Amino acid sequence: MKKLFLLLAALITTFAVMAQNQTVNGTVTSADGEPLIGATVMGVGTQMGTATDVDGNFTLTLPATVKKLQVSYVGMTTKDVNITPGQKMNIVLDGTNMLDEVITVAYGTAKKSAFTGSATVIDAAEIEQSQVTNALNALQGKAAGTQIFNQSGQPGSGPSSIVIRGISSLNAGNDPLIVLDGVPFGGSITNINTSDIESMTILKDAASNALYGARGANGVILITTKKAKSGSNAIVTLDAKWGQNSRAVQDYNTIQDPRLYFETYYGSLYNYFTNERGMSPTQAWQTANANLINSSDYGLGYQPFSYPTNEYFIGRNGKVNPLATPGNVVSYNGQDYFITPDNWLDETYTKSLRQEYNVSVSNSTQSTNFYASIGYLKNEGIIANTDYERFTGRLNADSQLKSWLKVGANMAYAHTNNNAMGADGSATAVNNPLAIATSIAPIYPMYIRDGKGNIMTNADGMILYDYGQGQNAGLSRPNGASFGSNGVSDVLYNTNNTEGNSVNATGYAEVRFLKDFKFTTNNTVYVNEYRGTAVSNPLTVNNLNDGGRVIKEHQRYMTYTYQQLLNWNRKFGLHDVGVLLGHENSWIKTTLLGATRTNMFSPGNHELNGAVIDNSMESYTTSYDNEGFFFRAQYDYDSKYFASASYRRDASSRFHPDHRWGNFWSLGGAWIISKESWFETATWVDLLKIKASYGEQGNDNIGNYRYTNNYTVVNVNGQPSLSASSVKGNPDITWEKNGNFNAGVEFAFFNNRLSGSFETFYRKTSDMLYQKPLAASSGFSNQWENFGDMSNTGIELDLHGRVIETRDFTWDLNFNLTWYKNKVTRLPETNKGNYVEGHYGTASRGFFIAEGLPMYTYYLAQFAGVDQETGMPLFWKNVYKTDENGAVMKDAAGHPIVDSRKKVNYNEEPDQYLCGSAIPKAYGGFGTAFTFKGFDLSVDFTYQIGGKVIDGNYDSYMSAPQSGTRGATFHADVLNAWTPENPSATIPRFQFGDNFQISSDQYLTDASYLSLQNVNFGYTIPKNVCNKIFLQKVRVYFSGENLWLWSKRQGLDPRQFALGGTSIGGGNTYYSAIRTLSGGITVTF
Repeated sequence: MKKLFLLLAALITTFAVMAQNQTVNGTVTSADGEPLIGATVMGVGTQMGTATDVDGNFTLTLPATVKKLQVSYVGMTTKDVNITPGQKMNIVLDGTNMLDEVITVAYGTAKKSAFTGSATVIDAAEIEQSQVTNALNALQGKAAGTQIFNQSGQPGSGPSSIVIRGISSLNAGNDPLIVLDGVPFGGSITNINTSDIESMTILKDAASNALYGARGANGVILITTKKAKSGSNAIVTLDAKWGQNSRAVQDYNTIQDPRLYFETYYGSLYNYFTNERGMSPTQAWQTANANLINSSDYGLGYQPFSYPTNEYFIGRNGKVNPLATPGNVVSYNGQDYFITPDNWLDETYTKSLRQEYNVSVSNSTQSTNFYASIGYLKNEGIIANTDYERFTGRLNADSQLKSWLKVGANMAYAHTNNNAMGADGSATAVNNPLAIATSIAPIYPMYIRDGKGNIMTNADGMILYDYGQGQNAGLSRPNGASFGSNGVSDVLYNTNNTEGNSVNATGYAEVRFLKDFKFTTNNTVYVNEYRGTAVSNPLTVNNLNDGGRVIKEHQRYMTYTYQQLLNWNRKFGLHDVGVLLGHENSWIKTTLLGATRTNMFSPGNHELNGAVIDNSMESYTTSYDNEGFFFRAQYDYDSKYFASASYRRDASSRFHPDHRWGNFWSLGGAWIISKESWFETATWVDLLKIKASYGEQGNDNIGNYRYTNNYTVVNVNGQPSLSASSVKGNPDITWEKNGNFNAGVEFAFFNNRLSGSFETFYRKTSDMLYQKPLAASSGFSNQWENFGDMSNTGIELDLHGRVIETRDFTWDLNFNLTWYKNKVTRLPETNKGNYVEGHYGTASRGFFIAEGLPMYTYYLAQFAGVDQETGMPLFWKNVYKTDENGAVMKDAAGHPIVDSRKKVNYNEEPDQYLCGSAIPKAYGGFGTAFTFKGFDLSVDFTYQIGGKVIDGNYDSYMSAPQSGTRGATFHADVLNAWTPENPSATIPRFQFGDNFQISSDQYLTDASYLSLQNVNFGYTIPKNVCNKIFLQKVRVYFSGENLWLWSKRQGLDPRQFALGGTSIGGGNTYYSAIRTLSGGITVTF
């Protein structure tokens, strides 16, 4: 009985104690809605507490008498909050946390302190300062190690190349992998509204990228879109901006004065007739005048000046007749025409409007987060009939249905309509208006005018443009002045339109079980379809013969990605362990259908059914499949010592089935020295962390079907036949492997007033793909093989400082720099056939590829100045050491010994030399920001130091006219060319017919530049004023993008020059970079 009584008493006591306890659960986040991992949650007045998990969640059992929680987190303000019995608590901590902010990493998030890799985060505030259509352009100068190249500034275009920590391949792709909301993304970044982006994280080393296996070798850019902030109330944000677009790059300093041009051209003829034809000064003067306009060999074809008929146009002094007046009336077939020059570039480029509107709505409840947005962008081009229009919508929502189950969806839609300039970058295409506008002499009219100077139109009301084929007073332009071309007419009356729709949808679910486990499944589908329409107007001169042309093209790009992730996180006292197991499968399919017809019925009918003659038709399908299984383990001891390891086994359909699987891995470690007890005396040090990592990745971005022979079906006398590719397939090709070592220091001093990082990296690419020449008897010319190695070694410095901080005023500075060296470290013996300056290698596309040299080392003749007697250019040639018998002496390896060098003419076979590298020595960005009361100002620059580029535009402008290049414009520097009166000139003589062009370094130019990338100035209306009109926040602002560029030569834009090409020739025949000046307003309700 006594035992029964004691048992009953114990049970009653237990139930009483249980009745006096309470279970409290909730989430701890930062002010920007990110979960805080490892935040301490304590019951006030007790020693009972817990730490938040990877998602910021906590559960804590406390006595019922406890009414408050104390929540703390390193670097943030500790907060006491009232317990809400029976409800999930959403606790938001204020303050910045340099040490333990959460960053997005591969397949999840991590505390910055525990991150052992290398990453740069660009947040929404920085992104939204830039007026860019493609979000990747907002990275310009913001992230150390990252280079952005844009060949074209055409509306709707994006970066032509992105390079992270140097080039890693010669023939495979060098661009990084793009990951959108955790899923690899191969679609158009331009379809993503920049206002929907929360952050972009650039992962640069193996510890960061190895989990992406075959696709992470060139770095990874993680794009995270916005969602509702946990614990926030309903927020409505409206942003509207309006601005003006204009050309951002100056013209080359070409001769634009028609008088000066005629005088310069005349001078070249005069020199020719005196030096080459042996004429006397009087004969040369008369002959040059006689052939200046109407000569099939020398003439320019047009005379836009009127002058007395009994006088010479050019006087004996080489100057235009002072009585000559601009404008010349010419009668032809009973019609008077007024011949006057136009500035073709001014007529081609104009100013335009850019407007953008974005509205977003977000709300967060105890169990559900909701974000929705719509956006509209209309970016008119600075060339007629070019523009980009985009409508976007996004819905991102999640709901905690059960304590163990969370589901969500992120869906985005974009509709785009793009009118583009055709043949962008081509220097010869007639439908590229810049091909003629940048090269034509300043003496030719763009329009056909009547005798009174009025621009004429045809019966259809179309402006009559001068094509130089006799339509204008029977006059013809020579080839150098683009005979038969008027690109402005083509871009205005022709159509080059692309209309597209894209949908990106992700559904996911999170299941928690056994306390420490979380299983996540992500399922994503992306579809991008576009319909291209290219119409050559039958009423324009170039299209009269075929009656117009209609080209239709439809493409569908589809991606399916399935992810399964299993996370396990557990704390054991001071030990914190996290493990990730995952599987991912991505499948990409591209289909294309296109057809062409000519002889249109009507210029307004842009369908194939509106034309009657079939030309070409094509369709094809390509596919790519990637599958991987991966693992990551992370360890943290006492928040001071960190270790990580990852492994991925990947398969790619781009390789033969016997070689599709590869293994990729990484190891990393970090130590926060500033947390050691013996370091506490250095109170001015907030953070001092050292880290190191190494890993290996692969690159499968080599193109499809290179492991097998390729064939094309061709028509042979009406019968189908196969035509083999000249490149033989190789079933043994495999991954280009990339080994990455990274070591660095992260620091923060003086209450985080000065912070940053210093890192060093070494990247080695092994088994680079290269084309091996084959014997002609094989039936093939080349075969792909893995046989080259290359390395990139460099350092990165990233600094952020707050110079002044008072209650009303702050001044911040930032600076980043990347310096690196590239070197080829291994080539096969078959590619060491040439010996140049101590290096064995091979010449390829103007470069010399050899062990010990940078990949893009120029191999050219070297300019040696100007012959002071003749004005001819001189080049260097080796003089070899000879013995007493005159035989050339050789070294131990059998190579001729160079004794000295001599100057020779261009036709005396000058030698070629190593002339420096296209790879810059350093690049980066810097900026400053100020705030004063409600005002804010930020200024950002980008820069590049070193590297070389062949300035092909300048080369052509400096070339003397020849019969086939008559009518082209000249650079003003030719006015300083050699003459007998100016024998010490560094510019060769300027004489008609001279053709000294050989592959030399004469126009090899330093590619350094400095760009004022962005200026943003705003004013935020005081909160008490906003509250009176029921608004939360109002900011008005002015923004300027792409404002100014300095380079070694006016007109040269090195930002167009992506590594891998031999020249920037045609640079100004690409659509110019656009300068945008805008004003806007952001209203938050």
